[in-house]
Amino acid sequence: MNIKKGDNVKIIAGKDRGKTGKVTHAFPKLNRIVVEGINVHKRHRKPKRQGKKGQIVQMPMPIDISNAKIICSGCNKPTRISKKIVGTRKVRACKKCGAELG
Repeated sequence: MNIKKGDNVKIIAGKDRGKTGKVTHAFPKLNRIVVEGINVHKRHRKPKRQGKKGQIVQMPMPIDISNAKIICSGCNKPTRISKKIVGTRKVRACKKCGAELG
């Protein structure tokens, strides 16, 4: 999986197409990510104790990795990711400008 926690991504498919956000969670085995402010669902919570009120909580839900593209820090465009060998390390790089992605 090429997208990791902390990356900025642009959503390319779905109801939030065109929006950008930061990845807060990544689930590599499921090929899904959670992006802040994207795919937000309302969850109804029961009251914890008697006499308290229940509430409606907004939670960002996971989206498929194929619906997001990483935003390059060098050219500020959504791009695909290539792998580049720098010294003895294998790093992620931008397909458009070749800049190294953190």
